[in-house]
Amino acid sequence: MIERSRFRFDGHLLLVWAAPLTITAIFVWIVGGVLLHGLDQLSWSYLVEAPRRAGRQGGIGPILVSTLLIVSVCLAVAIPLALGAALLLAEFVPRRSTGARIVRLSLDVLAGVPSIVFGLFGSAFFCSLLGLRFSILSGGLTLACMILPVLIRTIEQSLRGVPNAYRMGAAALGLTRTRAIVTVLLPVAAPGVLVGVLLGVGRAVAETAALIFTSGYVDRMPSSVLDSGRALSVHIFDLSLNVPGGDAAAYRASIVLLLLLMLINGGMLCIHSLLKRVMGISAQI
Repeated sequence: MIERSRFRFDGHLLLVWAAPLTITAIFVWIVGGVLLHGLDQLSWSYLVEAPRRAGRQGGIGPILVSTLLIVSVCLAVAIPLALGAALLLAEFVPRRSTGARIVRLSLDVLAGVPSIVFGLFGSAFFCSLLGLRFSILSGGLTLACMILPVLIRTIEQSLRGVPNAYRMGAAALGLTRTRAIVTVLLPVAAPGVLVGVLLGVGRAVAETAALIFTSGYVDRMPSSVLDSGRALSVHIFDLSLNVPGGDAAAYRASIVLLLLLMLINGGMLCIHSLLKRVMGISAQI
């Protein structure tokens, strides 16, 4: 009986290890294929020069600037709105109230809406109705609408994960609710909030469908957020499907996109670890 039980445990353990190993193998396969086809042609000039011949030659300097501007607009709009909505749901509205349930259900449905639908909405509302046309601002606002559900739900869960002892302690010290949120709850929930921002940034940087209808295809250097700008993901899509002989340039741009995502994720994770360490030291004191 003991040997049979040990065998079953080992089999379950093997299945548990097989899942992450399979995911890691798929990741290495995808990244390795991209690196194999485009790493040898990557250079500093490629990152700063303007594209030529529809992107077959030259670099992606203006496209990188447009991508960073789109993501900056997205986060500048989405983070305050998400933080305010999450605070309302977590701290000011009863959890089981009808209004809160309707809002959460709406957020869950929006989180599963395909990005192409957000692109059509952004094209109709921001580009046409508000008169922003194809612009970086339209693309950033569309991405903000797209990542809001994920941000709100993640931040709300982080706030709900703060122990009630912190709230009671703040009330015992005579702090107002607003001051308790700013000085106690938000610093404690900051690591979870950062995870939500990380998920939103990852989706925004790699988005393609929503930006085709809102930010446009123009590959020149933008002078303001009201100019049209081509995001890096849209550039890869255009090179691989619409430009004959653009596969090599698409692989190079894909490497840059992967590196950008890794840099953002690595920076966010470092900040996350630092915040957790600071909060741990504060709790010990």
